[in-house]
Amino acid sequence: MFFPRLRRHAKWMFVFLAIALGGGFVIFGVGAGGTGVGDLFRGNGGASGNTPSISSATKKTQEHPKDVQAWRDLSTALQTDGKTDEAITAQKRVVALVPKNPDALRELAGLYVTQATSKQQQAQLLQVAAAYAGGASQNFPGQLESPTNQPLVDDKIGATVNSQSSADVQKLVVEATTASSSAVAAYKKIVKLQPTDPNVQLELAQTAQQAGDTATAIAAYTKFLKLAPDDPTAAIVKTQLKQLKQGSTTSG
Repeated sequence: MFFPRLRRHAKWMFVFLAIALGGGFVIFGVGAGGTGVGDLFRGNGGASGNTPSISSATKKTQEHPKDVQAWRDLSTALQTDGKTDEAITAQKRVVALVPKNPDALRELAGLYVTQATSKQQQAQLLQVAAAYAGGASQNFPGQLESPTNQPLVDDKIGATVNSQSSADVQKLVVEATTASSSAVAAYKKIVKLQPTDPNVQLELAQTAQQAGDTATAIAAYTKFLKLAPDDPTAAIVKTQLKQLKQGSTTSG
């Protein structure tokens, strides 16, 4: 098989149930911790005894820049080492060499989801750290206060910490949103290659829902039901679709 580490369509039942029962993995929503959608997309990044080293894989791509498997090996090595950003760059080369290979696109989509989840978690941790640092500076021992317990001197340290944190968090939010949108875009390409595959529609719907792209999620869930009305997950999909439509109507 072209991508030996890629999990097959059966995994999507578990992903969908996690989303449906957990209320959705929307950006900066519930579900950021533990095993996330991105982990399932890319097989949890587990190490393999046959995984090449990053250095050897990189050397092979330099010697054979048009060798698809060489770039795939580099992507795998980087994923195993937890270097998702670099793995995306390598996987994009794979897709560039075989643009009509759905497995290559699916692997890239999974990496984007993993990247989005990572950026989301980094932003959340940064917010917590900034809140603690800001609170600590406001209660610094010896601070001059009025009889009403109001500080008499501006807390410049706290203000600086909060300002820097806000900028960093915003940057991470943008990066997470961009990664999620890129995952959706990758799945849209797969749909064009396999328009009658209900599994692909379900994958697109789940990814779009995570990205907050309600319109795309609704369209993909609807298409899934048309292609596989008797699928075991059809009842759950209908419930999810109803909730999305109601939320979309309320928002509108």
